[in-house]
Amino acid sequence: MNLVVNGDAESGPGGGSAPVGSVVGWTIRQGAPALIAYSLGGGYPTPSDPGPAPRGSRFFSGGNSPVTELVQDVVVPAGVDAGSVRYTLGGWLGGYLGQEDGVQLSVEFRDAKGAPLALSVLGPVGSGERAARTALLQRSVTSTVPPGARSARVRLVFTRAGGTSNDGYADAVSLVLSGLTGLTGVSGGAA
Repeated sequence: MNLVVNGDAESGPGGGSAPVGSVVGWTIRQGAPALIAYSLGGGYPTPSDPGPAPRGSRFFSGGNSPVTELVQDVVVPAGVDAGSVRYTLGGWLGGYLGQEDGVQLSVEFRDAKGAPLALSVLGPVGSGERAARTALLQRSVTSTVPPGARSARVRLVFTRAGGTSNDGYADAVSLVLSGLTGLTGVSGGAA
């Protein structure tokens, strides 16, 4: 089960290249993201460009801000304290042609007081990795949930390296726990 709410950018306002003021399941901490339709064209990723398969109708973009940050806090159940529960953080990350605009996806596990316990970071996917193509490439990391973790902060940070649009792109963002039964509790806000 994916603990990330709206990790595929399918819910809420958007569809064009204009920035949105809110994103279902996420808190906008900085900048103004856009939720762009794959059918929009105009140089944005299309259904025929490399990306998730199957894919929905939209993906995340950094909009036109130099830096755009989205966060989502997920409740982690106490059953992780045995040290046998694993997590996989994953997403499709990319950018536009030869530009170096990009996005980092991370998860930070925290204890009951909010102190960090562990951090995993994916991306950005540079133009060299994309062969200077407009594309989203799959990235993931798997590890053990640290005992004592009570929440996990998932972050997308889009960074513009040049131009006027922030062409860091993300789709199919997920955080999945394995080895735990009776998983409950997901909150879509940020502390």
